[in-house]
Amino acid sequence: MSAALMTPELVRLDVAPPGDKHAVIGMMADLVAATGRAERDGLEAGLLKREESFATGMPGGFAIPHCRTEAVREAALGLVRLSEPVDFGAPDGPADLIIAITAPAGTDDQHLKLLAQLSRALIRPEFLAALRGASTPEEVSELVMGVVAPEEAGTDAPAAGAATSEAPADGAVGTGTASTAAPPSGSAPASAASSSTAPPDEASADAPVLLAITSCPTGIAHTYMAAESLENAAKEKGVRLHVETQGSGGITPFTEEQIAAASALIIAADVNISGRERFAGLPLVEHPVKRAISHGPQMIDEAVAAAANPSAARVTTASASNESAQGGASQSWPRRIQGAVMTGVSYMIPFVAAGGLLMALGFLIAGFDVAFVAQDVATTSSLSSLPGHVDYEGPTGAAATERAGLALYLGAVLFTLGNLGMGFLVAALSGYIAFGLAGRPGIAPGFIGGAVSVAVGAGFLGGLITGLLAGLVALWFTTMKPPRWLAGLMPVVIIPLVTTFVVGGLMLLFLGRPLASLMTALQDGLTGMSGSSAVLLGVIIGLMMCLDLGGPVNKAAYLFATAGLSQGTEASFQIMAAVMAAGMVPPLAMALSTVVRRRLYSPVERENGTTAWLLGAAFISEGAIPFAAADPLRVIPSMMTGGAVTGALIMAFGVGSQAPHGGIFVAFAISPVWGFVLAILAGTLVAAALVTAAKELGARRRSVTA
Repeated sequence: MSAALMTPELVRLDVAPPGDKHAVIGMMADLVAATGRAERDGLEAGLLKREESFATGMPGGFAIPHCRTEAVREAALGLVRLSEPVDFGAPDGPADLIIAITAPAGTDDQHLKLLAQLSRALIRPEFLAALRGASTPEEVSELVMGVVAPEEAGTDAPAAGAATSEAPADGAVGTGTASTAAPPSGSAPASAASSSTAPPDEASADAPVLLAITSCPTGIAHTYMAAESLENAAKEKGVRLHVETQGSGGITPFTEEQIAAASALIIAADVNISGRERFAGLPLVEHPVKRAISHGPQMIDEAVAAAANPSAARVTTASASNESAQGGASQSWPRRIQGAVMTGVSYMIPFVAAGGLLMALGFLIAGFDVAFVAQDVATTSSLSSLPGHVDYEGPTGAAATERAGLALYLGAVLFTLGNLGMGFLVAALSGYIAFGLAGRPGIAPGFIGGAVSVAVGAGFLGGLITGLLAGLVALWFTTMKPPRWLAGLMPVVIIPLVTTFVVGGLMLLFLGRPLASLMTALQDGLTGMSGSSAVLLGVIIGLMMCLDLGGPVNKAAYLFATAGLSQGTEASFQIMAAVMAAGMVPPLAMALSTVVRRRLYSPVERENGTTAWLLGAAFISEGAIPFAAADPLRVIPSMMTGGAVTGALIMAFGVGSQAPHGGIFVAFAISPVWGFVLAILAGTLVAAALVTAAKELGARRRSVTA
């Protein structure tokens, strides 16, 4: 390696904090960039992105902002010791030691192993005390390099306060007593700052053998700190423990002998761990990786108790074969179902994004009336035979398309592609919810159940129901132990066949008709109210449009509005405008909330928020489904309130729309446009404010109870 990971130039001592943690991270980016090892702005962006997805403050008054990014030219360790601590999100208070780990995107295994050793050392109080007591940058640099690369620091023995035993450098195998496993080839000895207390007694022969897997999103710091914390806790309690770190430094898996001897499994991870099927039947304790760092002894106690409890949660065959069902058997059923729904939503998002945006582009290029002629134009015309103005029978009677030629043809092609993509939405949602619960055996019955849901008019809610039913039925089948001659047919023939029959039959025989009746009743109720109170009707339309985001209630309001367009009255145009405007509010509000309070949302949710801007502008209410499915109790009431405000204002302003779809892209068919825009802005602000406040309150409660 061309230069030491840390030099005195990368250390600043007793610095007055320039502001909050974001300012401190900016100062750290300046420090590393000044040595020529990184591009300043790109490094700061990488560190902030990591911080937003996972607070890096740790118990003990230190923080470890870290990232792997193309902006880093050469791996570096930066350290800033603050004269006054700054809050980095640790449960026990602010941090005065800020240690940045910056690695290039293509960091080799050797560098990653060295960084892992530093992460392990940081969990030890003596090492932190030495860093706080150092008087010069040179002393700090020597302390750190004495941990990660003793040969470069000129030290042959562990630093002061170190234990005599070595911890495995990349966590392949650790034990409750001194580790007997050699460090990975080419790696330096593990961290040099362990507990200075006397080692515990050897584990008794009848002590349970525990396995632990640790993993975090970047695989650099928290992965190894969690491993170190669990190993130290096991040593103190006289428990035998083997640890497998699934980090960026590579994985050395458990041996078959270790798995066979194990009494329980600990998983401390924020990402899916690989090889879960190895542990089917083992008692399981599962928590986020940060809990292992701050509550290692408690997790060891929980695992020991689980090993002795015949009723303890276990790694089931279904959860072992389906790594997408996060949490496995240790989670409660509500959490498992929520995880399955999120799996379905994550696979559904590409259909929403691609389909919705293609439809919006079709409206923009060909005009709002392309919806009535898109399929015919796309399949009968070509670039060498462009269409003219096409006659169609619209909601207001016979008419001809506003545009013709290349614009109409390209718009029709885009709209048709988008419409076909959106047609898969419910089936994909249902299929992958079932997959989230039961693995591959649930996919076929889930997809078919979703298709049945569309056929009977059950929409989004029907897709949720069929996905959960298919997943639960298929999951039950996976717990059976058939004869060996039948086992091979179960996942590919018997489970899909029987599950599809059960789920499809329930939808066709029992659930479909009540949902259709509900839609009819809603339509009749709306028709009866249209002449009494326009503003109240707007409120009701707004509530309906935001209740299930494309489901039966939403579709009932939409069908009511489009059917009314055939009357060609001012009231019918206003109802259509209320439906469209209220349906635009949920995606726009969630997009705004992800911008205003980014830390309340995961990176995936923030990406969905970016897409939701355009989906909301195009009147694709489904753009808010990922947020509603993940947090329905906070999202749906907030969206309904915002939708009600928008619907009421549309009616109060007398806004009318002659277009049945298109959102802001059909503004030419809306009058007055200013009232349409103002109503949407008001509803979006209300909904975004409410959902942000609700999530903020929930985050505070979780931090208090953590």
